[in-house]
Amino acid sequence: MKTKIIFEDNLILVCFKPAGLPTQTASVMAQDMVSELKNYLRKSSGSGTKEPYVGLVHRLDQPVEGLLVFGKTQRAAAALSAQLNDGTLHKTYLAVTEGIPEKKEAVLTDYLLKDGRDNSSRVVPEGTRGAKRAELSYHVMSVKSGNALIEIDLKTGRHHQIRVQMAHMGCPLLGDRKYGRASQTVRNPALCAAKLLFRHPQTGKMMEFAVEPEGDAFAIFTEKTRAGF
Repeated sequence: MKTKIIFEDNLILVCFKPAGLPTQTASVMAQDMVSELKNYLRKSSGSGTKEPYVGLVHRLDQPVEGLLVFGKTQRAAAALSAQLNDGTLHKTYLAVTEGIPEKKEAVLTDYLLKDGRDNSSRVVPEGTRGAKRAELSYHVMSVKSGNALIEIDLKTGRHHQIRVQMAHMGCPLLGDRKYGRASQTVRNPALCAAKLLFRHPQTGKMMEFAVEPEGDAFAIFTEKTRAGF
């Protein structure tokens, strides 16, 4: 199984999704996170042909790596989704940018419009029909060879938000072919959901998980990611 199980109990699963694997897909033949987890639970529980419940709470884009939490019951998934909606389920990302941001830390607020024809989003003027407000904050952790390692806190969860806002600022993510430049050495955008914080849906205990990015683009900053997380 490509997916790594970070934590599991009777109500939740916390996993690391590798870059390139969809969180969920409508294609019957395609491999995705949800299918992998159902197969894992079927084997571990010995349930045979009975399909386990895997409740999708949030997603990561296919080329993005990092942490995801799933509910193993409908009630647990609903409780986690409520935390996502009210902002108490908190995600922190690490990214490597092409170029170095002018400010070491800042809050970015833009309005994004999704284009379903090519599965992209772009920054548009406020008031544009269909546009949604997008906000994130970032700070630069390290700089090397014309690239920056940044930590990002999402305030909203819009389509391709981090990738679009950083590119609009003039610092696209390293390896981002859609919003930046293609790279001969980096296959996926240098973006990792590296930290996840939420309350357990039953006990209310605060749960915190952190991982180191595995993507090639993070290699030059390995020690910094360890120090920060």
